[in-house]
Amino acid sequence: FRAEWAGLLDELLRDGLITEEVAKANGRLNVVGLVGSIDNDFCGTDMTIGTDSALHRIMEVIDAITTTAQSHQRTFVLEVMGRHCGYLALVSGLASGADWLFIPESPPEDGWEDLMCERLGE
Repeated sequence: FRAEWAGLLDELLRDGLITEEVAKANGRLNVVGLVGSIDNDFCGTDMTIGTDSALHRIMEVIDAITTTAQSHQRTFVLEVMGRHCGYLALVSGLASGADWLFIPESPPEDGWEDLMCERLGE
């Protein structure tokens, strides 16, 4: 689009839809892109668009099921979105005090099943 901008201005000027001054004032087109992803996995950004709202929704769900889990003395497993990035799982796990957390960046070590069963037995 940026490469075609000068030609588009010339066409608008030729058709009389803009003036020469407007064409000169807008002769350069700057393009800015924003990452729209819940994963928060784009280098150079603090937080991508969608991450905060996804995390907020995850925390709402955790709050809703925590009461049920406690009243029924049950263990709940919650899987969150995140494709190949464990940011949402990590932050929501920290915020909720999760006992176990699996993220792609840090695969579980051998024997994790026994450790988890031991913890659940407690």
